[in-house]
Amino acid sequence: MMIIEAKSINKKYQDHVALKHIDISIKRGSIYGLLGPNGAGKTSLIRIFTQITQADSGTILFNQETLQSKHIFEMGYLPEERGLYKKMLVGEQLLYFAELKGLSNKEAKLRLKYWIDKFEIKDWLGKKVEELSKGMQQKIQFIATVLHEPKLIILDEPFSGFDPINSQILVDEILLLKDKGATIVFSTHRMDSVELLCDHIALINKAEKILDGPVNDIKQQYKSNQFEIIYTGSALVSDELIEVNYTKEKNGQHTTVLSLQNLISTNRLVQHILNNPIDIKGFREKLPSMEEIFIMAVQQKNNFKNA
Repeated sequence: MMIIEAKSINKKYQDHVALKHIDISIKRGSIYGLLGPNGAGKTSLIRIFTQITQADSGTILFNQETLQSKHIFEMGYLPEERGLYKKMLVGEQLLYFAELKGLSNKEAKLRLKYWIDKFEIKDWLGKKVEELSKGMQQKIQFIATVLHEPKLIILDEPFSGFDPINSQILVDEILLLKDKGATIVFSTHRMDSVELLCDHIALINKAEKILDGPVNDIKQQYKSNQFEIIYTGSALVSDELIEVNYTKEKNGQHTTVLSLQNLISTNRLVQHILNNPIDIKGFREKLPSMEEIFIMAVQQKNNFKNA
């Protein structure tokens, strides 16, 4: 079941085309990545989802209903441009945002207690936002986004400003929210930051969707039959079945990346390699990163347009 479906969405700002014939379907309970460079159109699409702006044409369904103002109470949105009031006390601000999303003051305080303990922010509740570090402000903004327990959580560049430790804390919370039934949408130009989290991704470039699908399927689609082998013994060399792309050696241990000259099974490849006087320590198929896939998809799109 889809929680949100966008059909043929178009958006233009004066002479700038922000979105062109965008079709996207986001499955309930999934983690969905909107990936692409800055200015690609990701934030424009999010602002249409959250009803900050409207599409020039196209339709959007939320839980199989035409998107309406009532649906905003079922969404949580963490914008790239953070929206905290710098002079307002942290505790008052969190309660204020929760009540805006329909919670009573009593219910908001009850839910806030969970996050106070979770993120250890009790000592910060009586401080102004401007007194907080950037990372702490990020935590407060995240709590404000999820405090009303929305069904759809949209995070625009969520890891911006976070150090590795706090980034991991956020990742853990996102996975926990998914386990509790929330749908998470990431928008980012840092494709590596959500690659391992997302079930499904859409790549957007210059206002157009150029790729869409489950992460594992896309990686398989763009794989180049490369394998990485870690071993000791004599360095592998190219032959009738394998082409050695490069080999690195350190402390007597080789790491070789090779391509197949012919389409053979993985078992056949391992048997062939073991004909050499080596001791295998590690073996894996080398799948392309999402950034590499994005570059290939853009090149294919450009070649198609120029054909």
